[in-house]
Amino acid sequence: MQLYIGNKNYSSWSLRPWLLMRQAGIEFEELKLRLDTGDDSPFKRILAAVAPTGKVPVLVDEGFAVWDTLAIAEYLAEKFAAKALWPASVRERARARSLCAEMHAGFSALRDHFPMNIEASLPQEGARKLRELDEVRRDVERIVDMWSSQLAASGGPFLFGGFGIVDAYFAPVCSRFRTYGVRLPEAPAVYARRVLELPAMRQWDRDACAEKDFLPFDEPYRKAPA
Repeated sequence: MQLYIGNKNYSSWSLRPWLLMRQAGIEFEELKLRLDTGDDSPFKRILAAVAPTGKVPVLVDEGFAVWDTLAIAEYLAEKFAAKALWPASVRERARARSLCAEMHAGFSALRDHFPMNIEASLPQEGARKLRELDEVRRDVERIVDMWSSQLAASGGPFLFGGFGIVDAYFAPVCSRFRTYGVRLPEAPAVYARRVLELPAMRQWDRDACAEKDFLPFDEPYRKAPA
């Protein structure tokens, strides 16, 4: 299998299937493309030959393309059923899918104002946005509530006990909270650290910091690092 991804420093959508597969021990070839929104860019041209969306991530399995992170997650869960990427019980699977779907479709304020940026440390920017923007505070509060409730129900260490799709889905949020210095209650804070300390997540972080590829359209709030 091949997984097409974007810059590791910025591409939160790419992180999800990459982390899921690496942490679960699913072998794949990584094909990284430099994020570029231009219609005639190599990024767009290469992806157009693979999938109709022209976006990352895309999983290709023996020539068959699967795009969109939820579709990729479901495909992997079915193909590698023994990996138990979703919880075992019907109700827990439904709840895990609900959490993933809510993250997939919502939290636009968090995405817009706290874009993923692994190599950066921007606590002052984070504090300013939380102070000034009610919609960002509401998004953070909802995520804290989701994590707190589910950790209390499962007993941890991850949202449904063992690591799975739902934890990979929230990994970019854990990274955002670190970058923007978001203070969390104890249980969600421990959970976020646990996700960030996963071996596969630490590898992604190292790769992201090694890129040194500043994309100004992804960082309108600061100048290129010296």
